[in-house]
Amino acid sequence: MSEAHNEHESPIKTPKQLIAAVVAGFVVPVVIIVLLVNYVGNNALTGAGSSAMTEQAIAERIAPVAKVEIKDANAPRVYQTGEQLYKAVCAACHASGAAGAPKVGTADWAPRIAQGYDGMLKIALAGKGAMPPRGGTSPDDVTDYEIGRAIVYMANASGGKLQEPAAPAQPASGAAAAAPASGAPVAASGADASAAAAAAAAMASLKTAAPAAASAGSNLEAGKKLYNTVCMACHASGVMNAPKFGDKAAWAPRIATGIDTLHNAALKGLNAMPPKGGAANASDDDVKAAVDYMVSAAK
Repeated sequence: MSEAHNEHESPIKTPKQLIAAVVAGFVVPVVIIVLLVNYVGNNALTGAGSSAMTEQAIAERIAPVAKVEIKDANAPRVYQTGEQLYKAVCAACHASGAAGAPKVGTADWAPRIAQGYDGMLKIALAGKGAMPPRGGTSPDDVTDYEIGRAIVYMANASGGKLQEPAAPAQPASGAAAAAPASGAPVAASGADASAAAAAAAAMASLKTAAPAAASAGSNLEAGKKLYNTVCMACHASGVMNAPKFGDKAAWAPRIATGIDTLHNAALKGLNAMPPKGGAANASDDDVKAAVDYMVSAAK
């Protein structure tokens, strides 16, 4: 009889135990709920495609495509430093030693440094082996002086002690050259002033007006520019198994994987190709445009 009584006896025997049980029954569920809310709030998942509705993504889609950038032709030119040009162009091969390029920071540069600055500059301008002339850049975009600075940067980072090349002289101000010899002021006619005002208004309207959607042609032009300055270093000759520009057979299996796969490979890097082809300063859109440009040439 006593054993049956003990089986039904409550574990709470004192007022303190009763209070503790009531408090625990209230506090424990509250703590569990708070923890669950924090867990769900910090690990919220977004639906597929929802990233396209972020403020940044929307701003990029509605950004004007047509822009007018006015530069002062008389302003002194701002040259890239050797490090800037290296990161933008040269690193595509010289950071990893692709296609036999001397890797920066290694003894590979010793025989090159022995040739002297002039010898290395001559090779860089003319091209050698898999490296195209000027590293694939255009004289309109990159001057000999900037290429020389990049050479000095890479050589000195590899044990050299070269001096920076002398900066070229800046051209004289065009405004001063265009001034009349007599120094007499020239008053603009009413017709000239009206034409100037009309031209300024037209340029302002071009700067603010934007087409409803980006044109494929403008994207391909941006891609072509990046290809000519960076990508062609490997894709023009097909070094390191890079699909050669215009080679339909080489590009066909890659195109079959889908354009998104190609874009991701270009942005993140693949095999010997570094992320963005080594053009760390290039935007994601320009890298994708360069891929589109090469794909269009292989179809």
